[in-house]
Amino acid sequence: MAQHVSFFDAIEANKRNSLILVASMFFIFMGVVWAISYIFDVGICGPTLGFFALLFYTVIVYFQGDSIILMMSGAKEAKREEYPFLYNVVEGLALASQIPMPKLYVIDDPSPNAFATGRDPKHASVAVTKGLLEMMKREELEGVVAHEISHIANLDIRFAMIAVVFVGAIALIGDFTWRMLFYGGGNRRDRGGGPLILVALFFVILAPIFAQMVRFALSRQREYLADANGARITRYPEGLASALEKIGKANMPTRAANDTTASLYFSNPFPQKLGFLGSTHPAIEDRVKRLRSM
Repeated sequence: MAQHVSFFDAIEANKRNSLILVASMFFIFMGVVWAISYIFDVGICGPTLGFFALLFYTVIVYFQGDSIILMMSGAKEAKREEYPFLYNVVEGLALASQIPMPKLYVIDDPSPNAFATGRDPKHASVAVTKGLLEMMKREELEGVVAHEISHIANLDIRFAMIAVVFVGAIALIGDFTWRMLFYGGGNRRDRGGGPLILVALFFVILAPIFAQMVRFALSRQREYLADANGARITRYPEGLASALEKIGKANMPTRAANDTTASLYFSNPFPQKLGFLGSTHPAIEDRVKRLRSM
């Protein structure tokens, strides 16, 4: 017999895990900045400049990231007269979650999928594919939308933005470092401390991989949290579980997705890509099992 799991226990546990993972990404970033500062012998200036560069980058992504993501996904604003059923479902669930009605978008893609983006409940959007609208029954669509509404209400959309900031910043700094080393630029530390320089170089090499893995882990924790809270909103976990099973059986890649936006989607947009550690989402079977234990 499946063990019963409280909605609120599941939500609180996943919030804690998400905070731990975000903190991990911050320390990876600062570790990269320290390593580069040591390699080029720039002292405290490196970490200080790195921190303020991260802050500037964060502000840009925070205010413009959702617009960029929607544009990259080919999302078109959904008109109420064209999608009255979708509006009805989203309005009801937003009201139940006590958040403002998000903007609605539709993506011309046959794969059943959806995502939420934005910086807070007052500036949020939900995008669904045409494939999702065509494949799901009402209670299944409600389950998927409740999941996305939960991402908004729980500020998971903000966690996603932060993850994008850290992974992007770490990758950019790593690439810059290797270009500087390749072209012989910079004031490299050539005196003593050889082993430490090797450690610093290895860290710069591995940090983007570590950050990406942490990002994937953060994304998986967010999906568990949104599943738990989405089931709480509808009071019908079976609707969400059934939707996941349909998506799993369809096994269709989402053409509108890419490596940057993959973690935002309701289900893994690349279902045949990589294993657990390299996956943006938990296994559908595991999500269904957890939902049916609630």
